[in-house]
Amino acid sequence: MSHSVLDERAAVAISGVMNAPSPKVAIVLMNLGGPDKPESVYPFLLNLFMDPAILRVPFFIRPLLARIIAGARKKPASENYRLLGGKSPLLELTVEQAEALEAALPDLDAKCFIAMRYWHPFSDEAARAVKAWNPDEVILLPLYPQHSTTTTGSSFTAWREAAAAVGLVKPTRSICCYHSDRGFVTSEAGIVRKAYQDARAQLDPAIPLRVLFSAHGLPESIIKAGDPYQQQVERTVAAVTRSMAMPDLDAVVCYQSRATPQKWIGPSTEDEIERAAHDKVALLVVPIAFVSEHSETLVELDVEYREFAEEAGVPGYFRAPAQNSEPGFIHALADLIRRTRTRDTGLCSFAGSRTCYKAFTDCPHARAGAAAPTSPTPDEMAEIELEHAA
Repeated sequence: MSHSVLDERAAVAISGVMNAPSPKVAIVLMNLGGPDKPESVYPFLLNLFMDPAILRVPFFIRPLLARIIAGARKKPASENYRLLGGKSPLLELTVEQAEALEAALPDLDAKCFIAMRYWHPFSDEAARAVKAWNPDEVILLPLYPQHSTTTTGSSFTAWREAAAAVGLVKPTRSICCYHSDRGFVTSEAGIVRKAYQDARAQLDPAIPLRVLFSAHGLPESIIKAGDPYQQQVERTVAAVTRSMAMPDLDAVVCYQSRATPQKWIGPSTEDEIERAAHDKVALLVVPIAFVSEHSETLVELDVEYREFAEEAGVPGYFRAPAQNSEPGFIHALADLIRRTRTRDTGLCSFAGSRTCYKAFTDCPHARAGAAAPTSPTPDEMAEIELEHAA
């Protein structure tokens, strides 16, 4: 056979590959959800407290106790949502993130679907929509950078049940966390650095400025049972502060939104506000575990904690915005999607494999039987995280 014939066939083969249609990739964005009107507040709360990952009591007690707690919290929650126009902005912000992420993936035939945990659109609605679109593969992307059984874990469970119920059978990869992903960290560090500079410009030069990285809290018992959330939050903060490259930065990790009488992880955001008043330092509060604005940023941080800080005598109170659809964040998610598609396993962290240490038995990789990495020193941890993020 002549070289010209071989060259022609090779050219045809290459052309066929280049012109092959892009794979259809369904990206399921997972988040908490929120009421869409005042009448939705109570059923939203009831769904929240009916979740066994949230209310960890015997199943026969949970329905009654969930109704009691939801009823008790309906009035203050309704007041919070009234300040936001009667509903949560979370769905609209997630839609914006979905549209931006699709646009950031021109190399794929990608379509984003939204699966909220406690209010519409629920996982079953999203699963039906994904099945109707008939993708080649599915990627589950929680909008929770740090893994917890109460958030990502619960959303994964709801998705598995919903996909099975509607008969959705497609190759699926699940991203469990991206707490120290380089793109995510770089984006967050840029937001915090600008907020810090803006706050500093408004303050008397003689007043020190402290950064409070505030994350949603959890009962201590959940962490002691092996949930990796607190450790991942602290790794996020360590990575962000390293990326900011401000050696004298005064930064603290704290936890907000305590909801039950039991002991929660700390220090609490309230305690750190009081300490700042005592130390006569201004505060820049950073919502480090939230990538979208919602009631816990727009009301709890912006209204309730601001008033608390002013009453306590804090000399200045500022707040960094959540990432929302910030381009750096969206491009970080797009890169995460691309990397995840190259993985051979269905369960992936931002680094590919398990990043949680042996003690964190509620890491999903641990439940799947993956070996734990050796616990490094802080300096070694920094190097490992930079290597994984590269």
